[in-house]
Amino acid sequence: MKLYTKTGDDGSTGLYGPERVSKTHVRVEAYGTVDELNSVVGLARAHNMGSGQPDATLDADLEYLQNALFDVGADLATRQGSVSASKISRMDAEDAAFLEAMIDRYQEVAPVFKGFVHPGGTATAAALHVARTVARRAERVAIGLAGVEEVNPHVLVYLNRISDLLFVMARAANQTAGLEEHAWTVKGRR
Repeated sequence: MKLYTKTGDDGSTGLYGPERVSKTHVRVEAYGTVDELNSVVGLARAHNMGSGQPDATLDADLEYLQNALFDVGADLATRQGSVSASKISRMDAEDAAFLEAMIDRYQEVAPVFKGFVHPGGTATAAALHVARTVARRAERVAIGLAGVEEVNPHVLVYLNRISDLLFVMARAANQTAGLEEHAWTVKGRR
């Protein structure tokens, strides 16, 4: 089987199911941005595992997140009421609650920080901060999609929690490495 199908040469792509839409459709932008997020989470995993002291718990949690992001993407790629809707697992309140428990666990390592943290630190933490910003963009695009088409509301909640999780994971990675975090100072004043 060849990798290229030529079915998208006209600028269209298939949703999950029989429907085709323009590759510029906001639904495609939404699940495409989630796919981008998944890739950046993979980059964070690679930095973690390539570091001198990889964190096995962080790797397992990021692997869970990558699998969940495929579910989010499938949810976004499948219109409500589509003939294929019964073939996917939709996100639900339990998924967000699971992320909240993870956030609480990481917050034990990285206590609450008041203010804005400079993104950076270890390569793992920096990649997690990039993932956090992509998660925020994915959430914005999904909200835009919800303004024009029906979207599973649990996807929006889940995407909001992901950015919180990635933030606290980045902070925990720096804390574990013994790196001090720096806060934003107005006009760079100390």
